Amino acid sequence: WIPTLYFAEALPYVAVMTISVIMYKRLGISNTDIALYTSWLYLPWVIKPFWSPFVDLLKTKRWWVVTMQFLIGAGLAGVAFTIPMDYSFQLTLAIFWLVAFSSATHDIAADGFYMLALDSHDQAFYVGIRSTFYRIATIAGQGLLVMLAGALEESTGKIPLAWSVTFLILAGLFIGLCLYHKYILPTPESDRPAVAVTASTLFKEFFATFVSFFKKKQALIAILFMLLYRFPEAQLVKLVTPFLIDPRDVGGLGLSTAEIGFVYGTIGIIGLTLGGIIGGIVAAQGGLKKWLWPMALAITLPDLVFIYLSSALPENLLIINVCVFIEQFGYGFGFTAYMLFLIYFSEGEHKTAHYAICTAFMALGMMLPGMIAGWLQEQLGYEHFFWWVMGCCLITLAVTAFLKIDPAFGKKDRRID
Repeated sequence: WIPTLYFAEALPYVAVMTISVIMYKRLGISNTDIALYTSWLYLPWVIKPFWSPFVDLLKTKRWWVVTMQFLIGAGLAGVAFTIPMDYSFQLTLAIFWLVAFSSATHDIAADGFYMLALDSHDQAFYVGIRSTFYRIATIAGQGLLVMLAGALEESTGKIPLAWSVTFLILAGLFIGLCLYHKYILPTPESDRPAVAVTASTLFKEFFATFVSFFKKKQALIAILFMLLYRFPEAQLVKLVTPFLIDPRDVGGLGLSTAEIGFVYGTIGIIGLTLGGIIGGIVAAQGGLKKWLWPMALAITLPDLVFIYLSSALPENLLIINVCVFIEQFGYGFGFTAYMLFLIYFSEGEHKTAHYAICTAFMALGMMLPGMIAGWLQEQLGYEHFFWWVMGCCLITLAVTAFLKIDPAFGKKDRRID
């Protein structure tokens, strides 16, 4: 259930934050508008700690997971039907926001369910599988689904129709995952609603959750790490697709929709899978502290490939695939440290709500830099923009240097129930 649960957790996220970028680019929206408005869609993930205590106290995590998956599938179908309409940009953005809200709630429940169902060692061991399948959904979205959209664009000659059909298929896939999880998810004894919940106890628990989070040791350093570890990626991810699509006379690679799907749906997914699985295995053996620096370097240095791609503008698809493989492998390996640290910092009472707060800071760290990335790229051009992103990697390394982590966390011989 771990691979499918985290595939389902990522699927609406990739629809809202990644596939929407490709779709809006194909529909003729500017880079500045794409980066600005799709970055605002991070907001539900930023503010989700305000309702995470309710998910923690009402019903079970399992119930929340299945219910939110159904609502997300319905929302994706709504996107499919509004793409061909007048004011489709505004309408689809509104529905994407509702999907994002349901997805953020689903994240709270799914992450809490993961921590309730597994002990510390198993959490560390499966974090590579978990993050890999999360990222596989991202790659499948901007790979296989985009290849499908590209094929439909060519066969029908109608871009809005092609994307409507693609989102309808995506909605059907998600409803299928919802039905699968309704029957396959385990029912751990610890996953139970709070007893005698009243309005008074809800608000008391709500404030206690927040206060206890900010009273944790090294809370300030941890928050800075959550906000800034992905600072370069937050900017890069918004402009990679426009860079691949834009014609060569404006500094892009001029790939077709189907070619972009091929690059990310084949070699990219192999690199990501290898990086994520290897990251989880070595972290489970040596612990997070031992592998923190290698993983921080792995998530930053591969950004160099985009400097090469934007300066050389290679036409050979093999070279582009190799560069994507390097970047995705580094991301898969390096992101393992980030996810493990969120689990590490969330340990203790209120772990579900605390993890939601951690991921909210992660979303804020992706939202704010992403909002200005499109404008920045249009001012600098692609090559200088990627040099800027590479320089921002120093911020990632700086916040990593201040972390203090228990050397035993994640190792095979340590278990915390």
